[in-house]
Amino acid sequence: MEKLEFRFPAQPATPAAGAALCGVVGSGNLEILIRSGDEADTCVVSVKTSARGFGRIWEAVIAEFAARHAAGGTRIAINDMGATPAVVSLRLGQALGEYTGGVQ
Repeated sequence: MEKLEFRFPAQPATPAAGAALCGVVGSGNLEILIRSGDEADTCVVSVKTSARGFGRIWEAVIAEFAARHAAGGTRIAINDMGATPAVVSLRLGQALGEYTGGVQ
């Protein structure tokens, strides 16, 4: 199990829920929990993954997400079981949509 943590600047999110959970931990999938963070202009992401050695890819996928979405003021926990970058992007968008009430 590899543990990674990233911090990216992002426009502040407007939460509609205290927290949001999306996805399931299973083969080729992942679970994402989004909750309020401490810094309004920063998205903090912690990743626990079964796939070792993909830190640079995780960083690129999450950096793109933070640049495209108002995700500031969030703390995101990801539990991964080998999801592809496309699935990671999809689940991040779904979880943020649930957290913000559909406003992204």
